[in-house]
Amino acid sequence: MLLLGGCAAVRGGSGQSAEPPVSQQTATSEARQRAKVHTELGALYMQRGNMGVALEEARTALSADSGYAPAHNLMGLVYMQLHEDRSAEKSFEQALALAPGDPEINNSFGWFLCQTGREQIAMPYFLAAIKSPLYATPSMPSTNAGICSLRLKDDKAAEDHFMRALRLDGNNDRALYFLSDINYRQGRYAAARQYLADLHKLAEPSPESLWLAVRVERKMGDRESEARFASQLKRKFNGTPEQLKLMQGQYE
Repeated sequence: MLLLGGCAAVRGGSGQSAEPPVSQQTATSEARQRAKVHTELGALYMQRGNMGVALEEARTALSADSGYAPAHNLMGLVYMQLHEDRSAEKSFEQALALAPGDPEINNSFGWFLCQTGREQIAMPYFLAAIKSPLYATPSMPSTNAGICSLRLKDDKAAEDHFMRALRLDGNNDRALYFLSDINYRQGRYAAARQYLADLHKLAEPSPESLWLAVRVERKMGDRESEARFASQLKRKFNGTPEQLKLMQGQYE
């Protein structure tokens, strides 16, 4: 598995294309159009959590056009959700063999590698996706690279990736949360507070963001704000790990 990932990383890291992702390209044949439609339908089912139907749609797409890389990518994503890692890796490898410069596929495989403990091998895939000038969601691989860097305990690289993600998409809530967390751990409490404030303007507070807010305000010495966030955490997310830590006073 490591050898396969390492070999693919060289290809993924060097693949840069001025073409849009295959999924965004116009179908040039009836077979390719059928494959595209079934892949897009399968992606919708996957987003709704119906992995069985999503997998069948991917198979239908490949029966129409076995060379349609996004269908192989979809299969990889579904198998990943089903924790069938060997099948997922094989599908991603097939997708990359067909479209080595495709940013969506590079990002997907990078995330798979990161989730399966191969963070260093994953990074070239994210960088290949980041370099693509025509990727519709360019902040996504930067965000994923940041999360992967955190798993490598490299806060500096993670912060750089999250900052880039935020420049590309000012409404990137994951980047805002992780930037707040990094700043909190680095002792930059005012910056952590500001990122959380921006996050809570965009999205409803989560148990993670409220727990971080409690700790930030505690460090800032603002007992009123600390109590307000603590009250929200207890009221809205009773029984969560974050609420239990609050009740036990486990602030660090």
